[in-house]
Amino acid sequence: MMPRRLEGRAAIVTGAGRGIGRAIVQRLATEGARVAALDLDLAEAQGSGGELAIACNVADSASVAAAVAKAREAFGRLDIAVHNAGIGQAPGDGSEQFYDAMARRNAELADGGRSDIFVDQLIHMEDRGWAAVMAVNIDGAFYLAREFTRVLARDGKPGAIVAISSTSAQSGEGSPHYCASKAAIIGLVRQLSRELAPRRIRVNAVAPGPTNTPVMQGIPPEWIASMEAAIPLGRLADPSEIAAAVAFLASDDASFCTGSVLTANGGSYFL
Repeated sequence: MMPRRLEGRAAIVTGAGRGIGRAIVQRLATEGARVAALDLDLAEAQGSGGELAIACNVADSASVAAAVAKAREAFGRLDIAVHNAGIGQAPGDGSEQFYDAMARRNAELADGGRSDIFVDQLIHMEDRGWAAVMAVNIDGAFYLAREFTRVLARDGKPGAIVAISSTSAQSGEGSPHYCASKAAIIGLVRQLSRELAPRRIRVNAVAPGPTNTPVMQGIPPEWIASMEAAIPLGRLADPSEIAAAVAFLASDDASFCTGSVLTANGGSYFL
C-alpha cells in the first residue's frame, strides 16, 4: 500500500498535464496531498488527476501569481510547490538545422565511415528561441518559488519546494538553452535553500536522466537508442520513478534535506 506521507497537505505542480508532471500530481495525490495541477493547456491539467486544475503560463509572472493565489484560496493553505514545467526546444532555436545535420552526418558515417558535416545548433539559434526555453525552464522556477514563498511567509508556515533539473546540467548533453536553464535551476535551488532555511522552507531538486515522456517523441529514434545504450540500467526512466523522488523530497522523510540534487538517471552520469 502506498504511504500517506502527505496527508492533509496542499501542493501545486506546474507542467502537470503530461509526462513527469502528471505522474507527480498522481503520486502526491496518492500520498494524501490535495494537488493543484497547473498547465498551459487547461484540458490536460484537468486530466492529470489533481483536485484543482488551473491554466497557467509559467513564463508569465502574473499568471503564476494568479494561479498560486487561486490554489491557496481553494485549499486554505499551501505546503508543497513543484516546478516541473519545462521545454527542450522552441521556434527559432536551431533545432531543425541541428537534427537535419545530425541525420546527414549519420548517413555519411554509415555509408563511408567519415563525414565533414558539423552538427551545429548555437550558430542557428535566434534570440527568440533562446529566450523562450529560458522563460519556461528557469524564469518559471523563479516565479513559482517567489509566489509560493510569499504565501508561506504571510501564513507563517513551513514548506517544501522541489524543482526539476536534469542530468544535462552536469553532462552538457543537450541544447545550449536547455542545459543552461537546467544548470541554473540547481544554482537557484542552492541559493534559496540557504535563504529560506530560517523560514523552515526546504528547497531541493531532482535531476532526471532520459525519461519516457512525450518530449521524447520529438527526438530521432537513433538518438534515443544511443541514450538507452549509455544508461547502465539499460532503459529510460518511467515518469513514475521521477515522481517518487519528488514525493520523497516533499515529505518529512527528507526533513533534513535542503539544497540537495537527487539524481535519478539509471547511473548514466554521476553528479
